[in-house]
Amino acid sequence: MDMQMVTPAEKAKLEQDLKRMVDMRPVIAKAIAEAREKGDLKENADYHAAREEYALNESRIKNMEERIRSVTVVDTSSVPEDMVFIGSTVRVKEVDSGDMETFRLVGEVGKIDVDSEVMEVSANSPLGESLMRARVGETVNVNLPRGTLRYEILKLL
Repeated sequence: MDMQMVTPAEKAKLEQDLKRMVDMRPVIAKAIAEAREKGDLKENADYHAAREEYALNESRIKNMEERIRSVTVVDTSSVPEDMVFIGSTVRVKEVDSGDMETFRLVGEVGKIDVDSEVMEVSANSPLGESLMRARVGETVNVNLPRGTLRYEILKLL
């Protein structure tokens, strides 16, 4: 698993997600116990479903713990004000089309909000790597399978 850079808020969200999974343990254990009391375990669908849910939850907990251990929390306090970095929201213009876009550079892409004016971009993606450390006024090239896009960095929001 590669090291992933995250903001303090992103790490806190990961820890909150882990806590929610850990808090599910007694709920699932109770469901297993209640299902077990219904008798014959071979034909007890509730029992098998609860056991599967338990195993899945334990697997998610293990994965989340590994993920939290592998992240690096970035300190953005020393980043120059005109530099794109994790946590930055940046307004850009696609040079060839003139289209304006707003991106938020994140270490951890959350749920994608299609109604949002701001698109979250992973710092590990080709676009994220091109934007990272770019400065207002610069033009960056993003090499994609379908060709190269050029974005002018207009401003940080």
